[in-house]
Amino acid sequence: MSAKQHRNTKSFKNSKDRDTRHRDIYKNKDKSKEKNKEQGEQQLDDLMWGRQPILDLLRYSPQKCLKLWISERVHPSFSGEVTTLARSAKVTFQKVAPMVLDTMCIGENHQGVVAKITAVDQLELDDFLPTIASNKTPVLLVVLDHILDPHNLGAIIRSAEAAGATAVIYPKRRSALPGGTVVKVSAGAALRLPMISVTNIAQTIVQLQGEGFWVVGLDHNAKQTLWEATYPDKAVFVVGAEGEGLSRLVAERCDMLVRIPITGKTGSLNASVAAALGMFEWARGKGVDGHGE
Repeated sequence: MSAKQHRNTKSFKNSKDRDTRHRDIYKNKDKSKEKNKEQGEQQLDDLMWGRQPILDLLRYSPQKCLKLWISERVHPSFSGEVTTLARSAKVTFQKVAPMVLDTMCIGENHQGVVAKITAVDQLELDDFLPTIASNKTPVLLVVLDHILDPHNLGAIIRSAEAAGATAVIYPKRRSALPGGTVVKVSAGAALRLPMISVTNIAQTIVQLQGEGFWVVGLDHNAKQTLWEATYPDKAVFVVGAEGEGLSRLVAERCDMLVRIPITGKTGSLNASVAAALGMFEWARGKGVDGHGE
């Protein structure tokens, strides 16, 4: 091999080595970003933020608030209101620089206040059912067939409380779980409404049917519309995953499938919107009217 060929071979090898090192660096950066994202999501699981959600937390579920951080730059009227509620509930609070809250909430719009909350209680279905066995009033349960977006989960829980639902049931795996984002989006309803985690949605439906519940699945391909159906006092509404809808086995287990009539070219509604329409249609038929707001 000539000296020139040797230099070219060495140069090619060095170039390959550099490319390999660059690829490794980018891989490590990607892994680091993913790790930081996961750590951030875990960090947010026990935090809640936003002015109105925090006020509701202190008014209605103060026992769930472990500590409060308030920005030194929030308006005095809000600061006074939230600290008064905190003192009344004996919740520890601390005034901090805005950047402290920015770091805690990883870029979320915290509005100058953050709370550390207790974990959302996740009940067992077998423990919950006996508590409603003697109910004389209508009972609505909401079952979620693998809702993945925590914002959708939070919105559904908020609507469930507003519509008078008794509990929300969701799977332990392949599903969004009620952490800090869900609590905030639900306006704290996830801390007040019974949250029941189960292993298998299809089996849960069979169990609820055995307890006398009529199970209604929301399916945009169903022949019957939501408005045409009649719902019994003990009802279960099943909401499918975003994009996929109800799984085949879950749909087969339902006593009835209904669709929301839609005009235009949208095709389907967001899962939380569809769930809200279904729950409030049930509430309308039962004459549910909590406070008329």
